[in-house]
Amino acid sequence: MKIIQVNTVYGTGSTGKIAASLYKLAIDNGFEARVAYGRGKTPMQNNIDGFLIGNKPDFYHHVLVNFFLGKSGFASKKVTAKFLKWLDNEKPNLLHLHNLHGFYIHVGMLFEYIKKHDIPVVWTLHDCWAFTGQCAHFDYIGCDKWKIGCHNCPIYRIDYPYSLFKDNSKENYILKKEAFTGVKNLTIVTPSHWLAGLVRQSFLKEYPIKVIPNGIDLDIFSPYENKSENDSINDLSSICLNANKNIPFHLSATNNLKILLGVANVWDKRKGLEYMLKLSKDFNPENGYQIVLIGLSKRQCNAINRKYGNKIITITRTNNQFELAEWYRKAFVYINPTLQETLSLTNIEALACGTPVITFNSGGTPETLSFDNDPQGKLLSKCGIIISRGNYPSLKKAIYNFPKSAFAVSSCISQANKFNRNEQFAKYIILYKSVMF
Repeated sequence: MKIIQVNTVYGTGSTGKIAASLYKLAIDNGFEARVAYGRGKTPMQNNIDGFLIGNKPDFYHHVLVNFFLGKSGFASKKVTAKFLKWLDNEKPNLLHLHNLHGFYIHVGMLFEYIKKHDIPVVWTLHDCWAFTGQCAHFDYIGCDKWKIGCHNCPIYRIDYPYSLFKDNSKENYILKKEAFTGVKNLTIVTPSHWLAGLVRQSFLKEYPIKVIPNGIDLDIFSPYENKSENDSINDLSSICLNANKNIPFHLSATNNLKILLGVANVWDKRKGLEYMLKLSKDFNPENGYQIVLIGLSKRQCNAINRKYGNKIITITRTNNQFELAEWYRKAFVYINPTLQETLSLTNIEALACGTPVITFNSGGTPETLSFDNDPQGKLLSKCGIIISRGNYPSLKKAIYNFPKSAFAVSSCISQANKFNRNEQFAKYIILYKSVMF
């Protein structure tokens, strides 16, 4: 039985790493596995069986079509036709779709093919793009046009996928609804109950929905150093820059400070960068705190270093998860002021390292923490504090009064164990079998 995954990338980024893990897992469980993806190294370079959908010129062409015409997901006809010919030769027993946005495939052609050949489909939604006319996220602006039909998109110019010259959200919504509905055998997977709830209100509600949270590697993210990786974590200077000078900044330099850690794949307004920068006024080395931001671009690092000096340690994105885990362990508390989140693996990574979390109540973030009911009927988390989204005074107060001793390391770890990557991914194998047989 052959399973083919389709995603924007393979082996990089959160969804690409998920695709890579599921590829290996499928093979280990006796399936034939292939991966088709839009960008990155070739299948040969990745040592996998697969298909690279298009090249850089194809990608840029799709981007330009979207910039001028607002047709994200409805360009790349030639490369999609080549991909569908490859599918003809491969004859998959199941397609596992991930992100179809990202400027690499024509989704109308893909779903027409799926319906024609009656191919079983598992579709993991990592965001909301599949049921909107434009955006991947709308919760942070409170938009609900997607429930009845997108039009007059308020963020088409300012948010991904950035349709700069034309609001095509109304037409895209109609085209997506026509393409994505009516598949005989399609199961939707979401990583959070929050996203599943939105899907049930969308035009995709006709399909069965399974919740399978994204998992983390508990061998890496743990409260103790993995001794087999000591060479990777003894010296973190490779990723740390002093805020004022271009010289290495070692983790041990923060030993006497309470680290307020923030981590993001991309730091922008939706991830709450402005809140982390604002915190540096009251939480800095002068009063015993050190803000550390991981995942910034080099341009962001330079700008923040110039403006905030040693109040903030800026670190570019690292692919070394052992280095990242060491920062989680060192942190006094993990701060996640995100305004839009499907689940938040960074919350879970911090918990797995024994570090409690202060997070905004955005999207699926509450699902990463566990709760008990107190006698007065309030929800109390065992692992941290949830702040109403965007409430900066409450965020500041929570840090000032943060009772780390109230959150046992064992409680944090116990909660993180619910998101064991191996256990979560194993649920996909069960799903594959139920869909195909």
